[in-house]
Amino acid sequence: MAAEPLITTYLEMRSPDQLRPKRADARFQVREKRNRDWQFNRDLYFRVGEQWDWIDKRLWTDEQWKEYLAAELCTFAGYYDDVLAGYYELRWDTDGGVEIAYFGLLPEFIGRGLGAALLTSAIEKAWARRGGTVPTRVWVHTCNRDHPQALANYQARGMIVYKVDEEF
Repeated sequence: MAAEPLITTYLEMRSPDQLRPKRADARFQVREKRNRDWQFNRDLYFRVGEQWDWIDKRLWTDEQWKEYLAAELCTFAGYYDDVLAGYYELRWDTDGGVEIAYFGLLPEFIGRGLGAALLTSAIEKAWARRGGTVPTRVWVHTCNRDHPQALANYQARGMIVYKVDEEF
């Protein structure tokens, strides 16, 4: 029996006007992590990604995590009633776009409608001017091994599929 292929879908938004926001109640707040704390990113990568078999950074050393955070990366954390609920990372690419590099909720917060609000925040923060520069696009990729509603959430917020890769 053949293994299920890995299907990666790439989505983008070329204008902030494409965003179809969804908000949560005031108990959900997103805050930027201004202090670069590689352990925070590492721990959330493992906690959020464990259920989806995120493996690309699983074997990284502490030094690799430190280098990753030293790059053009901004981290935001979502809190529900001041309890950590999820996070996202934004990274400027070499073409002037902003990638939503990692995005997800902790298992205990899935199914509460917070994913749409967290994604709305990620897209809004990605479109925010950085040093007077407006991004050319906001983009993300997801795969068939992510949350079953991930692709639908990205599309519901206004992101458009521009490429699909399949690996066997």
